[in-house]
Amino acid sequence: MTRYLIGTVLFVLIGYGCLEAWPLLAGPSLVIESPTENASFPEGIVTVQGRAARAAVLMLNGLPVLHDQNGDFSSTLTFPQGGSILTFVATDRFGRTVTATRSIFVPTTNNN
Repeated sequence: MTRYLIGTVLFVLIGYGCLEAWPLLAGPSLVIESPTENASFPEGIVTVQGRAARAAVLMLNGLPVLHDQNGDFSSTLTFPQGGSILTFVATDRFGRTVTATRSIFVPTTNNN
C-alpha cells in the first residue's frame, strides 16, 4: 500500500514539474489575428492585433510593440500608399524567436 502511495505522489509531482517546465521548453508563440495576408486598406489605417505567448519582447518591423501579461497586443498604424511587409518577431527570455509576416496594400487614391 505504501509503495502505491509513494508511486502516486511521485507521478503527480513529476507531472506537475513537466507542466510548470512547459513554457521553458516551448519557446514563444505568435498568432496574428489582423491584418490578414494580402489585405487592402484604402484609407491606409491598419489595426494590428494578435497574441505573443511566452514572449518577453515583441517587435514589428524593428520597433517594440506593447503587449499585456497574457501576450495580447493591439495597435492602429498608418501606412503609405503601395505595398508594405509587416514583420512580427516575438522573443522569449532565453533569446528564442518566432517570426510572422503579413503583406498589406494601400491602393492609390484617385481624386478626380
